[in-house]
Amino acid sequence: MSDVTVDFSPAAAPLAEKLLEPAREILARYPAGRERSALLPLLHLVQTEEGFVSPNGVAFCAEILGINKAQVGAVATFYTMYKRKPTGEYLVSVCTNTLCNVLGGQEIYDGLVEHLGVGHDQTTPDGKITLEHAECLAACDYAPVVTVNYDFAVDNSTPQAAVELVEQLRQGERPMPSRGARICSLKEMQFQLAGFADEREGAVADGPAGAPTLRGVTLAQEHGVAVANFNIDTPIATTKPARDESAKAVKDPGPVSAAKPAEEKHGGLIANVASKVKSAAATVADKVEHRKAGAPVKAGDDKDPETRAAEARNPTGDTPAPDATSAGLPNQTPAPTNAAEAAGAAKNEVAGDGKPAGDTERGESIVQESAAAQKQPATTNDNPGWQNAPRGNEEKK
Repeated sequence: MSDVTVDFSPAAAPLAEKLLEPAREILARYPAGRERSALLPLLHLVQTEEGFVSPNGVAFCAEILGINKAQVGAVATFYTMYKRKPTGEYLVSVCTNTLCNVLGGQEIYDGLVEHLGVGHDQTTPDGKITLEHAECLAACDYAPVVTVNYDFAVDNSTPQAAVELVEQLRQGERPMPSRGARICSLKEMQFQLAGFADEREGAVADGPAGAPTLRGVTLAQEHGVAVANFNIDTPIATTKPARDESAKAVKDPGPVSAAKPAEEKHGGLIANVASKVKSAAATVADKVEHRKAGAPVKAGDDKDPETRAAEARNPTGDTPAPDATSAGLPNQTPAPTNAAEAAGAAKNEVAGDGKPAGDTERGESIVQESAAAQKQPATTNDNPGWQNAPRGNEEKK
């Protein structure tokens, strides 16, 4: 793919002049014929130049991958990390999901909205800050959390700390985050997300995990909690386990030699089918036996409830007829349980055969009575409004 020459359209050409070489480097990471998998990092690469995925960026990705723009747009609109309109130099995200919200995340977000004068996914007039509320920032152990360009900036945040953070960013400062990598601009972050190393000093996070993250491990050590037979030095398998050839032979016996007689061929096929039927029958029997263990049954009836229900729905000649007074069976009505219910049921007319109204004598009478009750009064108007139909100017066909 890196050797293929692409004739870019006027829409994609300006980005191709700047991003073609890193784009080809991204494509080279994927096997031949699978280059369209590079769409995600290519979209991040587009955002390094424009700060968002513009229509020109969509055209560039589509043309270099040989796909249509609708396919690119479908991906770009699905993931929230791809922005579809110009975004500020710093994307400030406030987690307002369950735990962060309970601990004050919504108050932090509301404080920033009031201070910056912008709402969700909006940018300040100076182009510095774009504010958004995030569903989860994967840092519940440090809740509530505020991030800048997807890096953790303020842990255990407060409304005042968040306001101080955005003011420092607006003044051109890059404050030291609570943990993780150093704060950078959104375009610089997109370059990293596209798969390229950030050469800035301190761009890579260092140091051990913090105490809140290790709290569970610490408690386990204090109370002597450990996984039975756990060995931290156990190697991780990198290949699938070897297949059991004997099981493979039973499951897939392979083709029968053409030199064998036809009777032997058919006999082997029949034996194989019979073996599968016996295996399936044994499985069903085990299932029924397992259900019988805890299933309530009537006295003298050792059938599985599911089997008994199936027989009631589809009785055979050797299946006794179901009890006509039993409840819950198709087309059967349980007997009234009290005098009031019995009196009410006696007044009900016999149900019809399920046909639409008008198909039976009873249904016809219902329709006639309803029509008589709703009959409209006569009118002398040539075009009454309730008919909603024009008069006198219809085309003759």
